[in-house]
Amino acid sequence: MPRQFRVLFVCMGNCVRSQMAEALARHYVSDIIVAESAGLHPLGFVDSTTLEVLKEEGIASDGQFSKGLRSSHLVSPDFIVNMSGLPGAGLFHGKVFEDWSIQDPFGEGIATHRRILTEIRTRILELADRFRASQQ
Repeated sequence: MPRQFRVLFVCMGNCVRSQMAEALARHYVSDIIVAESAGLHPLGFVDSTTLEVLKEEGIASDGQFSKGLRSSHLVSPDFIVNMSGLPGAGLFHGKVFEDWSIQDPFGEGIATHRRILTEIRTRILELADRFRASQQ
């Protein structure tokens, strides 16, 4: 069995993008990624439209909740995916990270949420493939 990478998905409020990413990674690539999520300024809830599009896709989000980077629930990650819109270099000193430029669909309609979910899924599958390749 390949080594698993602890990946922290970060966005601003930890209520849409990073929550989607955590749920998608747990659903599709849990063999290689142990997923968690957090927000720079957590809003304290998971967006209802986000939960709706995850449910449409049959992707569970059980146990997920909005939290900040300093949450005691988080384990130190091997890799950070930054979707906050701010440069990761100023946020994650000394950590391995990657900036993903992904639109924040908070407050947008369900079609936008579906499009963002698809984009995040594609990127997560590619990230998992890179992790797998690094172990061969």
